[in-house]
Amino acid sequence: MSSSPGVKIRACLDLIRMDLAVGAGLFLISGEIIATGELLPIPGMILGFLTLFFISGSANISNDYFDREVDQINLSTRPLPSGRISIRELWALFSLFTILGFITAALLGTLVLLIVFVLWGVALLYNVKLKESGFFGNLSVAFCLGMIFILGGILADTLNGALIAFALLAFFFDLGEEIACDALDMAGDEVRSTRSIAKQMGTDRAMMVSGGMFGIFILISFVPFLMSWFTFDYLLFALVLDLWVIRCVQKLMGSQSIADSREQVRSLYLSWGLFVFVFAFSRLVI
Repeated sequence: MSSSPGVKIRACLDLIRMDLAVGAGLFLISGEIIATGELLPIPGMILGFLTLFFISGSANISNDYFDREVDQINLSTRPLPSGRISIRELWALFSLFTILGFITAALLGTLVLLIVFVLWGVALLYNVKLKESGFFGNLSVAFCLGMIFILGGILADTLNGALIAFALLAFFFDLGEEIACDALDMAGDEVRSTRSIAKQMGTDRAMMVSGGMFGIFILISFVPFLMSWFTFDYLLFALVLDLWVIRCVQKLMGSQSIADSREQVRSLYLSWGLFVFVFAFSRLVI
């Protein structure tokens, strides 16, 4: 097994899950823009981005440790099962990201530090125990994603209906995604004795529940337009996203291939992220 610096760096990047960590930081900035329609001072935006990047990264890193036996079955190429990184190195990286996340949060104020500590604690508790509880674990992850937008509003000193709607959109979108992912991970989850919806009700019913969460997401997506918080530009973005979500969910529910199902889940996540980023930054120019 190679232990070259390049291998270690790639393993660390895999542990951090750069797409999720960077996405968390961008969601925060997007929440600020959605709440106010303008950019906050650059130093504050950078600190906010770094806070969510580090805290999300620390959650992703610890997740790999507690999922190591599951990943040995489902994703044997992950850093720990493949031997590209040691448990000691994983915890060192986790500690570094946690400390940096708390430092940047503290620079944004006591309230921000408190909220970030709660989110970090919920994420760690999920990795340690709540994941085994099934639906309650799904709720905890969705809660963390929704709170990113609320935190953005707090940093912008603006909590309005539009921002709360986006927090709910994030919550139900992630809830649907988490339930679907549990259904795809059933083989490995036998090792950890999780009580996922898929394990208790079967994969088909779990996918139906997942589809129901996405259905609620689609219904909520019309609220900002119907309440006149945003105009037709938002409606256009939302309709495109909703149609794409419907397409992906249909393919996900009808797929007979785990690999194809995972691709649909990733497509869903990317489409949601693209919608948030494009709409938020379009507010700066419209």
